[in-house]
Amino acid sequence: MKKRPLILITNDDGYKADGYRLLLEIMRPYGDVVAISTLESTSAMGHAVTMNHPLRLDKLVEEDGFTEYISNGTPADNIKLGKHLILDRLPDLVVTGINHGSNAAINIIYSGTMAAALEAAMDGIPAIGFSLAEYGRHPDFSHVREFVEKIVQKVLNEGMPKGIALNVNIPQKTDTPVKGIKVARQAEATWKETYEERTDPFGRTYYWMSGIFLDGDQRPDTDENVMKENYVAVVPVQYDFTAGQWLNKLKF
Repeated sequence: MKKRPLILITNDDGYKADGYRLLLEIMRPYGDVVAISTLESTSAMGHAVTMNHPLRLDKLVEEDGFTEYISNGTPADNIKLGKHLILDRLPDLVVTGINHGSNAAINIIYSGTMAAALEAAMDGIPAIGFSLAEYGRHPDFSHVREFVEKIVQKVLNEGMPKGIALNVNIPQKTDTPVKGIKVARQAEATWKETYEERTDPFGRTYYWMSGIFLDGDQRPDTDENVMKENYVAVVPVQYDFTAGQWLNKLKF
């Protein structure tokens, strides 16, 4: 009998996050699931790994085909912990999320969710990061299941090129149903930060970051524009940052 796929899951919103709990529920029928979440939110930590304090790993649940852990590390740490300490072989699939908030455009650089997916891709493991483009306190994930299932089934059935992960961003739920799924490119968009100066009760100055998202990319096939058209945006991404178009132009 063929072995069930081994699936490793993590996120960056903490183990109680609604999107993460839903992802665990969705994924359990697809294989033997091992989940390692951060204890608390580690959003916007990018590809940080823990080097200067001890890592701790606690088992929460162990059932047939499902084991859940929490760690005090980062999402990238969690992939490493799973690979080196928990699993007896490399997983067949890594799935991260479902992130509370978009990881489209430049957000991928800051994303712990996508850092974990790319950490898996570095070992040639097929990996998918899921995010919901909604920022309210209680996001509605009720429409995401069909898209998660369709993309997961495709990757499990067809595999992925080595070194590639999928950055999947799902539009927030509205009165108009999401139209479908489109493969897209990463938008050339960025954040313009501002820092508000404040004073704490002891009279000491501190700063609170805010900002606005600037997207002037008019190409119709960007992840941002695809989502504006009410489609799920799927961007194939890689960890190789080489600017290939300059390799033969840069001279010293």
